[in-house]
Amino acid sequence: MQKRSFSVSVGGKEFIAEFSDLVEKADGSVMLRYGDTVVLATAVMSPKERAGMGYFPLTVDYEERFYAAGKILGSQYVRRETKPSDEAILAGRIVDRTIRPLFPQHIRHDVQVILTVLSLGQDDPDVLAVNAASIALATSDIPWSGPVSSVRIGKHIGNDDLVVNPDYAFRTHTDFEFEIIACGKDGSINMIEAEGKEVPEDLMVKALSRASEEIEKIQAFQKELVAAMGVEKRAITKKELGDEAKRIFTRGIAPELDQVVFYGAGNTKINELKDRWMMLFNDAFDEDDAELAEEHFEYAVNEILHTEAIERDRRADGRAFDEVRALYAQAGGLSNILHGSGIFYRGQTHVLSVVTLGGPRDCQILDGMETRGKKRFLHHYNFPPYSSGETGRININRRSVGHGALAEKALAQVLPPQETFPYTIRVVSESMSSNGSTSMASVCAGTLALMDAGVPIKAPVAGIAMGLMSAHGGSASGRMEDRPYKILTDIQGPEDHHGDMDFKVAGTANGITAIQLDIKVDGVPLSVLAEALTAAKKARLQILDTITQAIPAPRPDVAPSAPKIIVLKIGKDQIGLVIGPGGKTINKVKEETGAQIDIEEDGTVFLTGINGSAERARDILIAMTHLCTVGERHEGSITKIFDFGVLVRLTPSSEGLVHISEIAPFRIDAIGTNLHEGDIVPVIVKEIDRERDRIGLSIKMADPTFAEKKGFVKEHTNGTLDKQPNDPA
Repeated sequence: MQKRSFSVSVGGKEFIAEFSDLVEKADGSVMLRYGDTVVLATAVMSPKERAGMGYFPLTVDYEERFYAAGKILGSQYVRRETKPSDEAILAGRIVDRTIRPLFPQHIRHDVQVILTVLSLGQDDPDVLAVNAASIALATSDIPWSGPVSSVRIGKHIGNDDLVVNPDYAFRTHTDFEFEIIACGKDGSINMIEAEGKEVPEDLMVKALSRASEEIEKIQAFQKELVAAMGVEKRAITKKELGDEAKRIFTRGIAPELDQVVFYGAGNTKINELKDRWMMLFNDAFDEDDAELAEEHFEYAVNEILHTEAIERDRRADGRAFDEVRALYAQAGGLSNILHGSGIFYRGQTHVLSVVTLGGPRDCQILDGMETRGKKRFLHHYNFPPYSSGETGRININRRSVGHGALAEKALAQVLPPQETFPYTIRVVSESMSSNGSTSMASVCAGTLALMDAGVPIKAPVAGIAMGLMSAHGGSASGRMEDRPYKILTDIQGPEDHHGDMDFKVAGTANGITAIQLDIKVDGVPLSVLAEALTAAKKARLQILDTITQAIPAPRPDVAPSAPKIIVLKIGKDQIGLVIGPGGKTINKVKEETGAQIDIEEDGTVFLTGINGSAERARDILIAMTHLCTVGERHEGSITKIFDFGVLVRLTPSSEGLVHISEIAPFRIDAIGTNLHEGDIVPVIVKEIDRERDRIGLSIKMADPTFAEKKGFVKEHTNGTLDKQPNDPA
């Protein structure tokens, strides 16, 4: 094997790139190591173009391998990797969103980047995958304007230190405050994924600045690799529309662009004009060049949007740059069956969110390469075709998973801990009408639904999408640097499609809970992002005001249709008692009450049910696990009679002995004629021997007159009280 290795220190660990002939036929490949985590990146471009493609055909696949974790995972019946996990989809999207803007968009050759996790140590492979993809592309002959680098920054509450590439242990600590994955090049940022516990804007900017420092260190390293291992890039000529077609466009279509582009909200005029242009073109020219005609139209729309925004302070729908579209919020009112619901409008973007509450058993069981355990909060996002006025297949794609995960991160930061609210919580957001950032609308509708469901969230969360128009923007044409630009609040329609940035920011009135940044240019300077964060906060506060007008605080209790959960604590040594041999005891309680019972290893018991079933199960378990104390009074049933006393059932799991001397305040000779099995007798706990597991009871202490009531008669010999019979034991 031929192999060369290069390394640089990042975050206190060696960042090692290995090149070899292991993947000999790929156009570019690298094995990247960071600690014990290893990712293989490969990049391949097809030799021929794909005919009829109207876009650049890039595919990014992030492949998990269970062997990377040193475990045989999967279901009992399928022990091999099947469809990608949500974690794999989200990691693949991070890579895709980082590298895609840096390709010449006129390429019609298939490009496939595959990231395979070969070993999983204590460091998350997602950041490693971005850097590995960049190295594989940058050292190949595939046209691409990288390299680009990625780093994760984390912080703990109460600690000012910003940690570079925090590992799993750091990120799962109870004091974890936030984490940011930032990607960029040449001093600018081109992709962000962030989540945190109400992080102030200035702290977020500080973390991005720290990330930018590390990014430049990795960039310098990658440029060394390109100098040592890179090859000449393949030349792919960009086809141009013919001069005569351009003249027809200039005479017949261009004069109408201003009117249709700036027609207003819900604009369908742009598509109508585009259809007319394509009819003109197809009547006069070869249909094989139709793609070039479409590109020419889109470029013209792009140019007029940028020019009007920068030079004339003009937006497509006439709004001010910092203006949020009309808002509407509704909490509940949809159905008595639902546990909670919320409806949120922002212009023509409408989202319905529904909350369902379940018991601990309803949590999602995670058994993947990276993540194993239980997940008690789930947010799922649906984007049916009618949302955009189209027809098509209803399916869950990468976009749906990504949007759902973003809203989930935003909302998860304000949820109550399981100790105080032990429910499994599922939120489903349905995009009903789409015209700009349904993911941020899902955060708003999700907040309304959670509050309507009586979930005691820490604070309401809202989200907004910020945009950017920069001079000569809309293509991978280099850094913004000092070019003129305009930041747009609440982007929609053409601004989303043709703008340079989609910067989604969610949070409470106190700070940020989630961020996602996608761009169409090479990068955005940190100063511009800081300005956008300030504008996003202003819009967020406006939206939060609308939300709290609809529902000022979470409902005081969960809906009647929701299950009730009661939490008990039993001793670890009592778990076996409650479960019983082969689960016989616990199953009997479930059958008798209808409640769902879940017992944790520490003795925490969750009782979930409706119509009083949880309360009935609680009473049974309390009685079953009750530990008696001296002086307690009980009404118990006699279970067995001896010559020397009687056994009395105190609880379903405990009995005590009433010695014959403790039945009456006088001597008695026999028991059986006056007491019988099944009789209910009053007793007081007289003594407890925990070591021998014995409880001594007294009837006469509980009721001195009980014996006489039962017909016992005082027995005397020669005027003195007879001696009590001895206990044969």
